[in-house]
Amino acid sequence: MPFTPRVFSGIKPSGDLHLGNYLGAIRRFVPLQETHETIYCVVDMHAITVWQDPEDLRRWTYEIAAAYIASGLDPKKSIIFNQSQVVEHAELSWIFNCVARMGWMSRMTQFKDKAGENSENVSLGLFAYPSLMAADILLYKSTGVPVGDDQRQHLELTRDIAKKFNHDFKKQIAGNGFDADEGFFPITETLSTGPAMRVMSLRDGTKKMSKSDASDMSTIYMMDEADLITKKIKKATTDPEPLPSEAKGLETRPEAQNLVAIFAALSDRSVDDVLSEYGGQGWGKFKPALAELAVSVLSPVATEMRRLVDDRGEMDRILADGADRARAIAQPVMEDVRRIVGFVR
Repeated sequence: MPFTPRVFSGIKPSGDLHLGNYLGAIRRFVPLQETHETIYCVVDMHAITVWQDPEDLRRWTYEIAAAYIASGLDPKKSIIFNQSQVVEHAELSWIFNCVARMGWMSRMTQFKDKAGENSENVSLGLFAYPSLMAADILLYKSTGVPVGDDQRQHLELTRDIAKKFNHDFKKQIAGNGFDADEGFFPITETLSTGPAMRVMSLRDGTKKMSKSDASDMSTIYMMDEADLITKKIKKATTDPEPLPSEAKGLETRPEAQNLVAIFAALSDRSVDDVLSEYGGQGWGKFKPALAELAVSVLSPVATEMRRLVDDRGEMDRILADGADRARAIAQPVMEDVRRIVGFVR
């Protein structure tokens, strides 16, 4: 039987949400709920691969779930929950730890970047978390995942794990009534949701926007007040040249390219369309227009996020309902996995 078209994605609650999270992920999630079964998770188990203050972890978990809803995700159309409420994520992750190979994990560039020269002292979870990511996706037999460039390697690992599980247990898969050629787990595809959107620092257009940046002026946070958003955009690093009339003219101008791309994404326009309006003009015209646009888009989202975060009763109800619905998919999958791998039930 063909796999149900189903989308899974999640965001880690390890800091305040920023514009890069919104444009690169959350804003892309919303249209998919009209065309697919959609599951959007707050991946709190991933967050603790590095130390998190428990109170901060709770706060950020609520903020991400609130951002999902404030940005247009409908809890009746999409399953919205936090990962730790569905224990099958951890169980399948352990099985995948026993399927994945050490060589696969050691090639993950994100681990190398995060561990740096201190790799002997980081948590085992940080090394093994791509197995948990694979479990997140495959627990729901997800066929598509909207991922950014920085997660593509992990999705390839998910595909490798699915292929190896399907191969290693081919006989048992067939013996449990599944099509052995199709496999038990789907080979999940990267889901295209429009042009790549990697939001860069407002202070350095060669670096990704990040909550860990030393300068607070480099990052627009979702909960920033309108005046602060405007201040950050007006102080953003630029060059002395006017804007070009077409996208090719931005190729050697990373700060200009970043600001124009943000404008295009917030206004649902192409870069060339934006430049057809602002080409030849200086930053004194463009930055105020970008600031006005950013405030008009982000402020209503932030207002609704604050309302939801303050209503813990409503948020707990939404997350509990989402976890129940997620569990209804996950538990039968895990029952089949236990039989396939030979666990006595």
